[in-house]
Amino acid sequence: MQVLRTPDERFADLADYPFEPHYLTVTDADGTDLRIHYLDEGPRDAAPILLMHGEPSWSYLYRKFVPDLVARGHRVIAPDLIGFGKSDKPATRDDYTYERHVAWMSDWLTALDLTGITLFCQDWGGLIGLRLVAAFPDRFARLVVSNTGLPVGTGFSAGFETWLMFSQNVPLFATGAIIDGGTVRELGGAEIAAYDAPYPDETYKEGARQFPKLVPVTPGHPSVAENLAAWKELESFDRPVLTAFGDADPITRGGEKAFIDRIPGARGQPHRIIAGGGHFIQEDAPEELCDLIDDLIRADTGVPA
Repeated sequence: MQVLRTPDERFADLADYPFEPHYLTVTDADGTDLRIHYLDEGPRDAAPILLMHGEPSWSYLYRKFVPDLVARGHRVIAPDLIGFGKSDKPATRDDYTYERHVAWMSDWLTALDLTGITLFCQDWGGLIGLRLVAAFPDRFARLVVSNTGLPVGTGFSAGFETWLMFSQNVPLFATGAIIDGGTVRELGGAEIAAYDAPYPDETYKEGARQFPKLVPVTPGHPSVAENLAAWKELESFDRPVLTAFGDADPITRGGEKAFIDRIPGARGQPHRIIAGGGHFIQEDAPEELCDLIDDLIRADTGVPA
């Protein structure tokens, strides 16, 4: 497997991203070593909040979450998926599969030996993060699920079909502009540049290009069986589960219903539809989402605000 690594100078002086980098190397089944970057801020003895990004973003998406949640006493961990951000990037599209991503992040999670986790997941952060919950349920104390799903081959929305066609046919995969197009508020030039920073040229974007094709939206897609098995595990997950979907996301609108109906821990929770929340809801409602995460933890642990 040929692996690309974005030069560090691409990440110099990013707007509102002063965090110290951390790295952990995992080994693929073919023997290739892959370096995963992650943020780890706040007290090490506190239970971790795990923030998982999706496509085609990276941990920069959580730059407003990290200081907010740390100020409330939490430890906050935000990895970059393989192919994104400061993590290594396999150079061939066929190197990216759903099951490889789950395996890579499973190895990362167990190497860090994280427990008592509060997961916040959006987009592919949910497709991968919820598989981690199903594989290691005892490591997770509670979940906040936002603008994501766990598809099992039963179809897709018109919004996803539009995204799929665009992602596979646009000649220049302009990541910053794509994220700007998926928010309600307009991103600034420095923010758009930060989302472009991981990709010096198109050769670094094979993961971003491939991800939309990996979503198991038809019965013939790989990973349908694995996601069905994951749902079986989630249907016995009785720790708190909160949904927070945006009302302005054409891709996942209405997707909260499956989690509310099927996961025991979601019953009776104060689920929220975020007004003015686009697909990249972290950009549109960071303060509201941090409040929801903190409130869920405090309600569950009995710690007052």
